[in-house]
Amino acid sequence: MRIALVCTEKLPVPPVRGGAIQTYIDGVLPYLAARHDVTVVGRADPALPPAEEAGGARFVRVAADDGPEAYADRVAAFLAAERWDAVEVFNRPAFVERIARAAPGARLILSLHNAMLAPDRIDPARARRILGMVDRVVTISDFIRRTAVRIYPEFAAKFRTIYSGVDLDRFRPGPCPAAAALRAALGIGGRTVVLSVSRLSPKKGVHLLLEAMAHVARTHPGAVLVQVGSRWYGRNDPDDYVRDLARRAAELGDAVRMAGYVPYGEVDGYFRMADVFVCASQWEEPLARVHYEAMACGLPIVTTDRGGNAEVVAEGRGGLIVRPHDRPEAFAAAIRTLLDDPALRRRMGAENRRLAEARFGWDRVAAELLAVLEG
Repeated sequence: MRIALVCTEKLPVPPVRGGAIQTYIDGVLPYLAARHDVTVVGRADPALPPAEEAGGARFVRVAADDGPEAYADRVAAFLAAERWDAVEVFNRPAFVERIARAAPGARLILSLHNAMLAPDRIDPARARRILGMVDRVVTISDFIRRTAVRIYPEFAAKFRTIYSGVDLDRFRPGPCPAAAALRAALGIGGRTVVLSVSRLSPKKGVHLLLEAMAHVARTHPGAVLVQVGSRWYGRNDPDDYVRDLARRAAELGDAVRMAGYVPYGEVDGYFRMADVFVCASQWEEPLARVHYEAMACGLPIVTTDRGGNAEVVAEGRGGLIVRPHDRPEAFAAAIRTLLDDPALRRRMGAENRRLAEARFGWDRVAAELLAVLEG
C-alpha cells in the first residue's frame, strides 16, 4: 500500500523540537515502513531538508509559517500529484475535505489527539460531513473517544482508541551516564528527585506543583523538584506566567530546579535520574505522553484525573491520583506518601515498567494502527 501520514502544521517530524504527535509518528513509522510505502507530509523546518528518504520512509516538508489553511493547501497539492491507498490525517479534521478531494479513492483515517471535534473547535454540521467522509477515527484515549461520540453518536462505530507508546529501550529504569551528569550539573547529588516534564502554561498546573513543594520542603528538605519545560517547544522566552513561576521557584530556593526547555533527544536522562514523577494537569488533557515515559522508566506517578491522564495509571499500584485536582495540599500529600515509603516507590515503579512492556511498546501501537490502515 501507498500510505501518506499528514502531520499538523505545528512541529516537524522527526520530533527535533518535541511534540506528542510528532513522537507518535516517529515511533510507529519503522513498523509501517517495513510493510508499506509510507510518506510523511509535514511542516518545513530549518534543521531538516525539504525532502528526504530515511529509515525506509519518505519525508516531504512544506511551508507552514503562513498558517494552517495555506499549509493544508500545500499538503493537498502534493497529495493530488500522486496516488494513495490510505491517508491518515493527524489531529486536523478541518484538513479532511481538501485531502479527500486530493486523494480520491484513498482510505481516510482521522487521528484525534485532542478534542478537535468539539463544537467550539469546528461547526457540528461540518464535523458530521467530515465524519461521513472518513473510514475510521483513531483516538489517543477513551476520554477523547467518549467526548466525540457523545456529540456524534451516529458515527460511534467508526471510532477506535489506540493508546500511544514509548521507546522501551531508551526510556528504561536505572541510572545512566546522562542521568549522573544531570544530577551533577543541577547540583542535586543524591537527593530525592520529584520530576515534572511539561510546557509551562496555567493549564499544566506547574504553579500548583510549586505551591505543593513549599509544603513538602518543610517536612522533606532533602527532596528537590526538577521542572523540565518551557512556554513552547524549542524556546525559552518567558511570558508573564513563566516569569511568575521563576519568582515562585526562587522563593523556594534549593527545593526547586527549573531546567527550561530540553530537546526531546535528551529528556530521557531526566526521567532516569528521578525518583517520583508528577503530572499536575488542570485541563481535560487528552492523555499526556509523559505518563508513558515515566512508566517505562519505572517511576511511581502522581497525576490528576483530568481528561484521559488516569486511564493508563493503575491507581494504588502504579501511582496516586490527586483529588481534588486543584489543591496544592493534595499534591503535597501524594508526594509525601511516596517520599516516606521507598518500598512503595519501588513496587509502583516495577508495576509501571511491567505495564509499559506489556501494553505500551511502539510495536503494539503500530500493529493496531496497521489494522486500521489496511482495513
